[in-house]
Amino acid sequence: MICTAASSATAAEEAAKFYTSVFRNSKIGTISHYGDAGAEISGRQKGSVMTVSFTLDGQEFLALNGGPMFKFSEAISLLVNCETQAEIDERWNKLLEGGGKPQRCGWLKDKHGLSWQIVPVALEQMMLDKDPRKPERMMKALFQMVKLDIETLKRAYEQS
Repeated sequence: MICTAASSATAAEEAAKFYTSVFRNSKIGTISHYGDAGAEISGRQKGSVMTVSFTLDGQEFLALNGGPMFKFSEAISLLVNCETQAEIDERWNKLLEGGGKPQRCGWLKDKHGLSWQIVPVALEQMMLDKDPRKPERMMKALFQMVKLDIETLKRAYEQS
């Protein structure tokens, strides 16, 4: 579940539309609205959007207009494994649109405050190499980056 912290009554719907524009094979599902009981408890207006279900590349999510008392933190992030540098660049740029903030080591925070890790699929394989020097070199390079660059990581990993 993705719980929106924005005060806008349509933040969940806005976030779902934004995220489905970033990922292929994505769609908005059902939208529920606050009734009398939910509106009273939440302080939301009756009939306003309560939840929006959506799918991002086959993974289901639910956004909730829960109110400003619910805040995102870096303790939770969504991991996006990318096959190519072009895919990293595309996801990175789209998720930063509208006020997102890049962070170090392939992390970013989108305009809704949700943290993402945009990483190459090859990263895990490099990290698990039996020769500890290879992942160590690769990680030193990674720690110098904001958006990850696959070729730079591979060069650091493979150097003798």
